[in-house]
Amino acid sequence: MARDVSDTTPIGARSELVAWIAEGEKPRETWRLGTEHEKVPFYKADTSPVPYDGGKGIRALLEGLQERTGWSPIMEDDHPIGLFDEKGGAISLEPGGQFELSGAPLKTLHETAAETAQHIADAKAVGEKLGIDFLTLGMSPLWTRAETPVMPKKRYGIMTNYMPKVGSLGLDMMYRTSTVQVNMDYASEADMVKKLRVSLALQPIATAIFANSPFTDGKPNGFLSMRSEIWRDTDRDRTGMMAFAFEDGFGYERYVDWALDVPMYFVKRDETYHDVAGASFRDLLAGKLSQLPGERAVRSDWANHVSTLFPEVRLKRYLEMRGADVGNIEHIVALSAFWTGLLYDEAALDGAWELVKGWSAEQREQLRADVPKLALKATIAGRFVQDVARDAVALSREGLKRRACLDGAGQDETKHLAYAEKVVLSGWTSAERLLERYHGAWGGSVNPAFTECVF
Repeated sequence: MARDVSDTTPIGARSELVAWIAEGEKPRETWRLGTEHEKVPFYKADTSPVPYDGGKGIRALLEGLQERTGWSPIMEDDHPIGLFDEKGGAISLEPGGQFELSGAPLKTLHETAAETAQHIADAKAVGEKLGIDFLTLGMSPLWTRAETPVMPKKRYGIMTNYMPKVGSLGLDMMYRTSTVQVNMDYASEADMVKKLRVSLALQPIATAIFANSPFTDGKPNGFLSMRSEIWRDTDRDRTGMMAFAFEDGFGYERYVDWALDVPMYFVKRDETYHDVAGASFRDLLAGKLSQLPGERAVRSDWANHVSTLFPEVRLKRYLEMRGADVGNIEHIVALSAFWTGLLYDEAALDGAWELVKGWSAEQREQLRADVPKLALKATIAGRFVQDVARDAVALSREGLKRRACLDGAGQDETKHLAYAEKVVLSGWTSAERLLERYHGAWGGSVNPAFTECVF
């Protein structure tokens, strides 16, 4: 997330929280997609991580991009911690220096592909002057957690203190992983529910297709998507498959009730982050928060709190698909293509629901547990994930064809699905191909990743 929100409008009742989410509803003709991706920077000279400070650090990278793009800085105290563009794009820093582009809301995948390519070109041009390049892996493959730099963002300090209290891998999630996600609109509460259920059920399928984090601490970690496995022991209060979303009567109110019961991290007042980790938003809403006596909730508190929930699909005023490891540009855009074809075409969405509606909560949970290790070789309801993925990708392709959004050469958006189609057809994920190279041409070393797995 690029920056925390500031909106001091008081919140007086739970119904206002529900209304805040409902405000995200948009008519179909205004639906957009927003693609976000993170990437790990490193020094090309010695494959070491990039700290924030120093003449060739993350700060210098941000300042160079500001000069190149004209985007405005996002400041915290006297530190630039990101950039933003008036069109809706932003660059931000994850805790370990992962460099994130939060793309603008765009109409077509062609625009998303162009935006991603332009950002990578800008980042590499500035990085070249500093000796910095960027990995296309879902987890940093070499450095220990202790060797990983720490970015000067106050919310991350609060999270760093809290994570070990609620799970064993939360700090690895924060400091060593990189993801790609796509944000999608909905027209109504019913449309949101249908899309959320389909995308929750299929999120492990996306994890399998885009699995790309097989190395940790300089060796294979035993998983194809270690990033996904890490989320399973980060903080069970705020992560997971949200089985309640499939219960009768689910909608905005039920999601709000869940969010109210997820412990907070912080309350921001002006430029101060108050550490209230573990406290209840219900208490803040009622003016009974023990850490801040008498303080009452405002709209930005809710927006910031919702941004600290990490289920496999997150509901804000749009839906966020959160299941995939990052990869190269083709990989990044293919994830957006996969979900756009499925969720923005009614026939494809209906077909996807038919594909998953018979799965039980237990089966969905087991799939979520199996996929990080097995990817396309996992099974659900007697079928291999590869076969389910083949069906889902085919539905997405037909959805993209029906959208009929053409580029300047007259090609539709199905071309952006090619990466996913190749993986599903072959049955080999990027992670498996990398492991093959590790045990073969790489000679049991991950160092070649710093030349072969870069943007």
